[in-house]
Amino acid sequence: MLRLATAALRFRAALPATLLCAALPAALLCAALPAAAADYTIMAPAAPGGGWDQTARAMQGALVADGIAGTVEVVNVPGAGGTVGLQQFYQQAKGDPDALIVGGSVMVGAIISNHSPIDLDMVTPIARLTGEAEAIVVPAASDIATMADLVTRMKADPQWVVWAGGSLGGPDQILAAEVAKAAGVDPTQIDYLAYAGGGEALAALLESGGRVTAGVSGLGEFADAIRAGQLRLLAVSGAARAAGFDAPTLREAGIDVTLENWRMVAAAPGLTAAQEQAIAADIARLAASEAWRSALAVHGWTDRYLAGPAFAAELRDEVARTRQILNELDLR
Repeated sequence: MLRLATAALRFRAALPATLLCAALPAALLCAALPAAAADYTIMAPAAPGGGWDQTARAMQGALVADGIAGTVEVVNVPGAGGTVGLQQFYQQAKGDPDALIVGGSVMVGAIISNHSPIDLDMVTPIARLTGEAEAIVVPAASDIATMADLVTRMKADPQWVVWAGGSLGGPDQILAAEVAKAAGVDPTQIDYLAYAGGGEALAALLESGGRVTAGVSGLGEFADAIRAGQLRLLAVSGAARAAGFDAPTLREAGIDVTLENWRMVAAAPGLTAAQEQAIAADIARLAASEAWRSALAVHGWTDRYLAGPAFAAELRDEVARTRQILNELDLR
């Protein structure tokens, strides 16, 4: 019996677990074998280069590096603040325990603004993963040097300042409107250009002779361009300054606004309780892994891991808060 068990373990990598267990005469041996790592496909419902894409690919690397998953594929489905991808995910991934999708505050706002027929209650939210300060930037060649300069321009003519950011109803647009409101400018008068992700907003900012004045997005999406001297960082939206960047918070710059962009992961609809628990356990292992900790540091993300009933309650509250903000700012 010992020799049989040893042989089974030696060749386990070459056999599917179900075939291996069928080949063993003792059920006890199958129970003792470690479960095979899952294979996941993660949908990033945005174009490459943005925060969701970065999150999905950071998850991909950490899941594989720590042996939590065998293989992980990332697919991009951009459009309408993630609601195009969310609808496709809902329709095509039902009952699939290997399918994941990243989302977050951008998607919450886009669902409301776009009157999406599919919302996050219709998939299986697993956990909040990260938080990130937003960055307000201008092209390096701009004559706007500080937030005070930007506010002065807005007060003189709100539509002179053309903002580039992510999807309508998301934290980028909300932050631009909140900054205007705090500065005494009608937020409905700002000129905001919505792009499919931070990568496209960055391209618009760097375009020679482009019409974009300022950009707003997650700090991680602009970080490389700031370090390369292509963009000037005016302020960050967090409660504290961002490590490694010489820029004030909005409050330090005289604008009484704080905002954090958060991101989450969800699984497919129609899963069994056991399947949902297995995915939640894998994501918990991801959040505690060294590879994930390294990714947080590289991207400048804050660990905001929250799962289970506490996350479900927080998500409901976040949807209600976002709806209230969009109503107050007349951004729906």
